Amino acid sequence: MGSLSAVTGAMLQCSFGLAPSSLVALPITRVTIEGRPAAVITDIAPAVNIPPFGMCTSLANPTVAAATAAALGVLTPMPCIPAVVAPWAPGAIRTIIAGRPALTAGSMCTCAWGGVVTMTMPGAVRTTAG
Repeated sequence: MGSLSAVTGAMLQCSFGLAPSSLVALPITRVTIEGRPAAVITDIAPAVNIPPFGMCTSLANPTVAAATAAALGVLTPMPCIPAVVAPWAPGAIRTIIAGRPALTAGSMCTCAWGGVVTMTMPGAVRTTAG
């Protein structure tokens, strides 16, 4: 049995973000699952597929580092701008959408600032992808 499929509205969380966010899978593949566009592992575009997570607390983020330095070392969160550098992993093994593996529950991706983006709820509640 596979994992639950990820669709538009899947809930995301970054390990350095202060708020959750929702995945946006654009309907370009024309595949829907439970009435919402299906996501694939390459749905990683900042502000398009992965909206900001409120404020960022990673000192690897230049804006957070600068604000923290200006505050004499007191961690100063700054607005999050996700910088995902590689596709979600792992994707579905057998389910391919528009030539790319489908995105499933349990997939993760990494932000350039060191955060790990995880899916807390995939959006689909009945449909699995293998």
